[in-house]
Amino acid sequence: GTYDLILMDIMMPNMDGHQAAKAIRALGIERSDAVTIPIIALSANAFIDDIQESLNSGMNDHISKPINMAELTDTIAKYIK
Repeated sequence: GTYDLILMDIMMPNMDGHQAAKAIRALGIERSDAVTIPIIALSANAFIDDIQESLNSGMNDHISKPINMAELTDTIAKYIK
């Protein structure tokens, strides 16, 4: 219950964003908020397959870099009430 939303970079060392999102969602056994917290992917990869991979890994949305601030704020507003 500490965070309202996660902005998840896809390209990270040791564990990529897809693995991290799956790990967060897997915590749902212990923490119900791990299942419901919105996770938004941030990635330079913008093909349909990249977006679908983000969604398949448990993320709620995908924003391509370079970041368009209007798109980012609109997407955040969609998940933050």
